[in-house]
Formats: sequence, C-alpha cells, structure tokens
Amino acid sequence: MIFESHAHYDDEQFDIDRDTLLEGLTEEGIEYIINVGANIKSSYECVKLAKKYDYIYAAIGVHPHDVKHMKEQDLESLIGLASYDKVVAIGEIGLDYYYDFSPRETQKLWFREQIKIAKDLELPIIIHSRDAAKDTFDIIKESEAKQVGGVVHCYSGSYEMAVEYTKLGFYIGVGGVITFKNANKLKEVVKKIPIDNILIETDSPYLAPVPNRGKRNDSSNLKYIAQEISNIKNISYDDVINLSNKNAKRLFRID
Repeated sequence: MIFESHAHYDDEQFDIDRDTLLEGLTEEGIEYIINVGANIKSSYECVKLAKKYDYIYAAIGVHPHDVKHMKEQDLESLIGLASYDKVVAIGEIGLDYYYDFSPRETQKLWFREQIKIAKDLELPIIIHSRDAAKDTFDIIKESEAKQVGGVVHCYSGSYEMAVEYTKLGFYIGVGGVITFKNANKLKEVVKKIPIDNILIETDSPYLAPVPNRGKRNDSSNLKYIAQEISNIKNISYDDVINLSNKNAKRLFRID
C-alpha cells in the first residue's frame, strides 16, 4: 500500500470533485495521506479532512508565502489545532527565496517560531525550501530541529546537502519532478541516498509527473514516481512502495 506524504486536497482545484476523488483513492492502493497546511485557514481545512476520512492525517503550519500576514495569535491557533490526535506534523514551513512573496527576514522569523512549536509539541516538521538551501539548513541546525526530525518536501538541493539532512535524521521528499527529463540533480540524490531516507509525495494538485505533467495532480500518480525511483535505484517497485511507506509511518508515528 502507498503512503502519500504530501498533498493539498483542501486546495480550491478540488472543489468540484473532492469527495469523489478522495473516496476512490483507496482503490488506487493509497493507504494514508498527509494533507498539508499552507496557512491558518488551510490548516483548519486539513483537520476537517482528517476528521472526515480515516486514512487522511493533517499537518498544520504557515507556508513562507503567507508568513507576511502572520501574527503571534496564529501560533496559538496552531497549538490549539495540534491538540487533535490526527495532527502529525508542523508544516509546510520554511523559506522561499524564488518568489519572495514574504520579506526574507519575516520568513526566517516565523520559520524559527514554528520550529519552536514543533519541538514543544514533539511533532516532526515538513520543510519548504526553494532557492534558500543554506539559510534553510542553517536554521534547522541552529534550532536543533533534529530533536523532532522531518522531511524536506519536494527536495531540490544538492546530493551533498541531502547527506547533511540525513545525518540529522531528516527524510528527502521525492515527487513528480523526478520523472522530468531535466531533473538530473534530483536523480543523482535519489540514486545515491539510501531508500530508508526517502518519502514519496505528489504535492497535489501541483507538479504532476510524466505522463500527466501539466494536469491536475492527485495521489493516484504516486505509482509513476515510485516506478522512476525503482528504475534509478535498480530495486523493485514493490520495495520502493513498501519501504517509503515504512519510512513515512516511522516519521509521522502512524501504526
């Protein structure tokens, strides 16, 4: 069975058919889904979905795009939401210097503050890092986030940086980009790091893999990601599915 470690089924792109789609995913071999928050509103929606579906769990947090609107009271909201037992991570949190929708110092401030919450609550973190590899890693290291661990979602860094993350006990999130022809850097990472450090994800509705690139993504496409990892690492497809499932259950503490 397949473990979807990162999706956004609260996104408006699913408004027309959300329930129909989610109800059919178990038939596609999906065992669990982590639905990941991007701001306070979507974090509430993630918890609602987790309450509605047995196989959906929630991550709550504020994405770097949205931290420009964040206030101290939002930290209290996150702490309150975390009291629900199916909240299994703080995320997606981190830094995004590609778009810079929030000032960089503001991104750093709220990244650190949300890591503090994760440590207080003893929850792993789901990290967003785009064009901010050094600052992201430095904050994780200085904040001692290794105490709770986590996953670097949609990993886009170097192999050398991936090794440093694994030394801290973090996982590398691999999504549809691995199927793209120009994804040489990510392919190198996947080839060289142990399968025990890899989670598979779609980031639905974004980043659909080949052969569905450009279309709305959903968890049924995880099979293409797993097959590409299988090809790169020269291990069986079933091993990729089973071991990534085991990794995700370990990180998110799901039996």
